[in-house]
Amino acid sequence: MTGPVVADPLQHPLVSSYVSAVWPGSGALPAVDPTTLPADARTALSARLSDASFDAWNTQAAKVGYCSHPVRLVGSSMRIDSGTGEVLDDFATWRDTRAGVLMVPCGNRRADKCPACSRVYARDMFEVIRAGLVGGKTVPASVKSAPVVFATLTAPSFGHVHGTRRKKDGTPARCRPRDSAQRCAHGRPIGCNRTHHAGDAMLGVPLCSDCYDWDTAIVWQYHAPELWRRFQIAMKRALAARLGVDERDLKTRASVQFARVAEYQARGAIHFHALVRLDGPDGPGSPAPLDADTLASLVAEAGHTVRFTAPPVDADDTERTLRFGSQLDAHPVLTSRLTDAGQTETLTAEQVAGYLAKYATKSAGTDTHDGKALPHLEHLQAVCESLSSRWWASGRPDLDDGERGIYDRLGACAPMLGFRGHFSTRSRAYSVTLTRLRKARAKFARLQADAQRSGQPLDVADLEARLLADDDDSTLVVGNWMFDGQGWETSHDAALANAAADRARQYDQHRADVRRSDAA
Repeated sequence: MTGPVVADPLQHPLVSSYVSAVWPGSGALPAVDPTTLPADARTALSARLSDASFDAWNTQAAKVGYCSHPVRLVGSSMRIDSGTGEVLDDFATWRDTRAGVLMVPCGNRRADKCPACSRVYARDMFEVIRAGLVGGKTVPASVKSAPVVFATLTAPSFGHVHGTRRKKDGTPARCRPRDSAQRCAHGRPIGCNRTHHAGDAMLGVPLCSDCYDWDTAIVWQYHAPELWRRFQIAMKRALAARLGVDERDLKTRASVQFARVAEYQARGAIHFHALVRLDGPDGPGSPAPLDADTLASLVAEAGHTVRFTAPPVDADDTERTLRFGSQLDAHPVLTSRLTDAGQTETLTAEQVAGYLAKYATKSAGTDTHDGKALPHLEHLQAVCESLSSRWWASGRPDLDDGERGIYDRLGACAPMLGFRGHFSTRSRAYSVTLTRLRKARAKFARLQADAQRSGQPLDVADLEARLLADDDDSTLVVGNWMFDGQGWETSHDAALANAAADRARQYDQHRADVRRSDAA
């Protein structure tokens, strides 16, 4: 298919509903050429334009934010004023939709599953993390004076793998320079004199598959959430000792809050990125008893002391003492750079919020960008399934009949390479919650609907405060819904939705570039 270059991309029907509704204005954007769309998206666009169904499809797709796998529902709902009994809204799919179904976004946080929904999740995470650093969204602005540490907790080594290396001056270095004649016990080279770059399929691959401790890699991954829990305990104990108080009395001197995301490394191992904030005894905004440098030293100390003894999966297995890796970084925010950015610029609240939000949407990444399987990650999945089979075949020796065993969920975690924890989490008083942001979005949609029904403009005075206030809605929602399926009619339509979501991502990046350019 060929097509003209569109002078104003915000008017192009493929992107206008999504882009202009979410990010209006902000300067000119390079022209959009439909011929640059992926082949499947061009096929769908051509077919929809040919049978004059594109406008209807685009309207429907825009309502779900161009989700890749929207959920189809059938049923009805009414919104009733609980005080007066007045029916405010009455909706039924068989009456009020052209296709007889209601589509809602899938809500998947993983960018490889749904680019559109993962971006909504990432933006919510950005707001959650940023508010805990500078205030807003129910968090007092005085929180910005609190000491904050950016920490990275990695997995230990399970064997040598191919990776990117840098010299002291920041230039690329050879992977693992060794005498090429030296071999491991299995006859393979113990070094690699190549220089790997981002995107290299060899990144994360063991130098010797037989030397690599696959079983321990999976067991560590499975118990990583327990290591994180123990890290929190160790951190509070170290803080109490520094302040000279009993751990039970720590709340009278200080409060520790955090936001944490989990990210997969190229070798398939999870590592944790965390923001640790120290507040005074009265919570966010109250003066902290220690500075950021002292807090960073306590965080590093806690990370290095954490230990957990993992039980064996069967009689042929062994106990393992698990710990975090030696590459543990803890740096004060606003006084240091990102640990893996390779730059010397100051780490700001917006940077670290964007950094954590981006990695909260990543998956295990068993496939490359071109869809080819990564054998070492597939092998980790296979090892996870094998260990699970051994556990069940052993009769789950560490428990009595009817109890839940420690490795019962290991097989179900194989797609996550053994990791069974949450990919993002936060302490209760760190910031606003994702649930509260989602409720605010739903409340805004109701306010818009009420304004349209009454013909009155939406009152925007103190709108954010009203949206985030505790729910005092006096309306009652009565619904009857059934699942009718998931996904678009064709894979071509899904590709077209993904193309629109990708265009929105490009526009978001364009806006960020414009802001940086204006600030410079």
